[in-house]
Amino acid sequence: MHFSWISISWFLQIPILACSYRSSECLVRMNYHLNGNGNVVIVGFFPAYAAYPLNKTTDWRMTKFTSEFMIEFKLRNYQCILAMMFAIEEINSNPSLLPNTSLGFEIHNVPHGQRNTLANLFGSLSGPEHAIPNYRNARESNSAAVLTGPSWAISENIGTLLDLYKFPQLTFGPFDSLLSEQRQFSSLYQVAPKDTSLTHGIVSLMLHFHWTWVGLLIIDDHKGAQTLSDLKTAMDINGVCIAFVEMVLVSRGSFLTKSWKNQAQILQSSSNVIIIYGDSDSLLSLIVNIKQKLLMWKVWVLNSHWDNSRFDDYFMIDSLHGALIFSHHNEEITNFTDFIQTANPSKYPEDIYLHVLWHIFFNCSFFRKDCKIAQNCLPNASLGFLPGNIFDMAMSEESYNVYNAVYVVAHSLHEMIFNQFQTHGKGKEMAFFPWQLHPFLKKKQLINHAGENVVLDWERKSHVQYDIFNFWNFPKGLGLNVKVGTFSPNAPEGQTLSIIHDMIQWATRSTEIPRSVCSESCHPGFRKTHQEGKTACCYDCTPCSENEISNETDMDQCMKCPETHYANPEKIHCLQKTVTFLAYDDPLGKTLSFMSMGFSSLTAVVLMVFLKNRDTPIVKANNLALSYTLLITLTLCFLCPLLFIGHPSTATCILQQNIFGLLFTVALSTVLAKTITVVIAFKITSPGRMRRWLLISRAPNYIIPICILIQVVLSGIWLTTSPPFIDKDAHSEHGHIIIICNKGSTIAFHCTLGYLGALALVSYFMAFLSRNLPDTFNEAKLLAFSMLVFCSVWVTFLPVYHSTKGKIMVAMEVFSILASSTSLLGIIFAPKCYIILLRPEKNSLHYIRDNTYGRRKKPS
Repeated sequence: MHFSWISISWFLQIPILACSYRSSECLVRMNYHLNGNGNVVIVGFFPAYAAYPLNKTTDWRMTKFTSEFMIEFKLRNYQCILAMMFAIEEINSNPSLLPNTSLGFEIHNVPHGQRNTLANLFGSLSGPEHAIPNYRNARESNSAAVLTGPSWAISENIGTLLDLYKFPQLTFGPFDSLLSEQRQFSSLYQVAPKDTSLTHGIVSLMLHFHWTWVGLLIIDDHKGAQTLSDLKTAMDINGVCIAFVEMVLVSRGSFLTKSWKNQAQILQSSSNVIIIYGDSDSLLSLIVNIKQKLLMWKVWVLNSHWDNSRFDDYFMIDSLHGALIFSHHNEEITNFTDFIQTANPSKYPEDIYLHVLWHIFFNCSFFRKDCKIAQNCLPNASLGFLPGNIFDMAMSEESYNVYNAVYVVAHSLHEMIFNQFQTHGKGKEMAFFPWQLHPFLKKKQLINHAGENVVLDWERKSHVQYDIFNFWNFPKGLGLNVKVGTFSPNAPEGQTLSIIHDMIQWATRSTEIPRSVCSESCHPGFRKTHQEGKTACCYDCTPCSENEISNETDMDQCMKCPETHYANPEKIHCLQKTVTFLAYDDPLGKTLSFMSMGFSSLTAVVLMVFLKNRDTPIVKANNLALSYTLLITLTLCFLCPLLFIGHPSTATCILQQNIFGLLFTVALSTVLAKTITVVIAFKITSPGRMRRWLLISRAPNYIIPICILIQVVLSGIWLTTSPPFIDKDAHSEHGHIIIICNKGSTIAFHCTLGYLGALALVSYFMAFLSRNLPDTFNEAKLLAFSMLVFCSVWVTFLPVYHSTKGKIMVAMEVFSILASSTSLLGIIFAPKCYIILLRPEKNSLHYIRDNTYGRRKKPS
């Protein structure tokens, strides 16, 4: 199919290159215009062609050279002329609309330059024979309104004069808010719907395809400035960044010279999407430059169609292939395509434009004097034979506006005439001035044949739906505009844009959507870090911090996981932490439990040994009651770690530290009592009263309850002010929440340790003083060494305890309890057990007497 289109296109161009271009001179020589009879006339100014001196250079396809001029055909605008003729023929054939009035037309070409335009305008208003200002010739037909367009510049130039006469002017080009808001154009009406939602549609398209790095080519006039401001605002809100902005001068040829000096910025830009804003005429030279520079593989987003017939290059690849074009949604007008197909020189012999086209495209014989072709030239030829890139049969947006404009004028005339008949009666001939039509035009609102609402009052215009077309021009010459989507600003949020991806042909010739970003997307697990001095779309990707995640692409900030969760290694999900504690089934918990039970059992065995041998000298020698007390206390001290193992509860948290402090207070106070007993027995040398009183009154035995009372007071203060409680440690061990007992008041805890340390130091000091006293079973040395080891254990414990967290911290305290208790058991009682069990001969009175007697004989 593509081959057939391109073949027809090239076949039709062969006669163009071979024939004489003298036929196009007629358009200039006869100052192309077209008249249709009627007692009320609508005047239209259309840029159907342009003539330039030969010193200009161009490369557009529909350009023909004469001896003095270069003629540029604008076939898209010529379709607007046909649309005007079609609408007028429909109205004249409708008996219910303007029944006693025939509607005519007067069409003029808008030449290159304002002087001829104004001359034609004066001729239309005052009569062709008197083209002078401030003069109106009475003639058979009345001029009701003037149609102008499609560019803003044409409407502004003509509107300046028409406003002086309050002559109704209807523009069929794109809507321009400045034309409606300024008082100098009070007689001007715009048929096109508002474009206020166009910028939102373009930005929605950018977001849909994730294009965040785009370039802008915008015409340099008030409309372009307003559009640039609106685009920047919408893009900033939605996170789309502008790679570059190039303002295109509207005057013809300017972009070919001055503005194109910045082409390096466009060519070197990393942006693969470029938005072009402007009307068809202002886009022309810009598109020529794009084609000349072969800006390939970029996606062009335009707000307007362009006339494919107006330029050509000799490359098989079109730079604009794959462009996306926003166009107002227009329903199909019935019979319009049939009307164009039947339009030919035979049907409209007065239309020189058709004769020239038939001569150029169908190689018909041409009579230069009359500017007409031979009568028998291809009677079945039609504009429908031309390929789409030469002449599009589908009604363009501008033609649709012309069709509506003619109908609005006709209905306004109908209402005005009806009012005149009611006021003056049917007998009088109709006569009116054009300015009398304004009240009816302003309030007119009608439904056209396509079922769409048409209103001229710009304040009552509503947002319209846009069709999104994809330009297919590969192979070159295909020139199809294929509808691939819509943008409906009035649709519910999230449903405003609809795109059919499978229908889109991209410039890259790939089915993959082109990317246009300043920086590649940050994958989940990373966050965006702004690059200093650049726009927000240019960033680096930084991994999320510890226990933070990002589960989407291009996240600005990572999300911190709750304390009950932790980030997975990829940092894209928060996983539930496992609740744990120093349990009995943990390896560490099992080990400490077995050690606790084992040493407790061993202490009980030692106690049993002492009970069994309580009458032996070694057991009786150092206060039997204190030894029993110390062994029973050590048995309980070894069982104390069991309070630290297992799931913590409020009871266990309170008992842990208080039972620990109380038991060790009893143990250390017992050791202190034993050392004081030894000191009293051997160090107090004064005879009589004091020593005998201390020994008889058993004063050392009061040390234990006094020390216990002090510890009870400390525990009471601790429990009253800030008791221990259950706490959760979510940070010590990755992926786990550790249930521990918080000590509440760390000061109270350290006071308890300090108190125990003070008892141990006093015991050590007293034992150290009595280490060399004569006695067979003197245990002062053992007591001193055990206190030294006890203090070393707890002095080592403090820094290690504060440097660990969670279960390890609990295990360290349990280990310190076991180690200090073991030091007391092993150092104090192990030598005695050795003698009792392995050297019983030393545990007798005979051995003691012999040993004592032997020591006394040695000095002699």
